[in-house]
Amino acid sequence: MAAAKDKTLNDLFLDTLKDIYYAEKQILKTLPKMAKAANSDKLRAAFEKHEGETEGQIERLEQIFELLGKPARGKTCDAINGIIDEGKEIMDEYKGTDALDAGLLAAAQAVEHYEISRYGTLKTWAGLLGMKDAVKLIDQTLQQEKTTDGTLSKLAESEINYEAAA
Repeated sequence: MAAAKDKTLNDLFLDTLKDIYYAEKQILKTLPKMAKAANSDKLRAAFEKHEGETEGQIERLEQIFELLGKPARGKTCDAINGIIDEGKEIMDEYKGTDALDAGLLAAAQAVEHYEISRYGTLKTWAGLLGMKDAVKLIDQTLQQEKTTDGTLSKLAESEINYEAAA
C-alpha cells in the first residue's frame, strides 16, 4: 500500500474504476428483481433493457482494466449499496400499492445519477491521464446512462407518477 502522500491521479482512477465495477455488478443482480416487482410493462421493459446494457458496461470496464494491465476487481462501494438498499426497502414497503412503480423508478434514477457522476469523473481523469482508449469506452457507457436516465424521466412524467397520484 502506497503512503497517502504517494497516491496519484492514476491511483484514484483505478480505485474509482474498481468502485464502479463493483457497483455495476450489484446493479446487474438487482435489476431483475426490480423488473419482477414493477407493475408497469413499460417500466419492466426499461429495467430489462438496462440489464442488457449493464452487461455490456461491465465488459467495457473489464477492457479498461486490461488496458491498464490490472485484474478486473471490484472494491466495495457503500454508496451503491445504500442506493440499492433503499430500492429494496421500497419494494418491501410499497409492494402491492399504486406508488410502487414511482418508488422503483425514483430508486432507478438514483442509481443512474450515481453512475453518470462516476463515469463523468472517470472520463475526465482518463483524458487528463492520456488514456484515449479508456475515454472512448467510458464515454460509450456515459452516453448509455444518460439515455437511460432520460427514458426513465419520460416514463415518470408521462405515466408512472400520475398513476401513483391517482
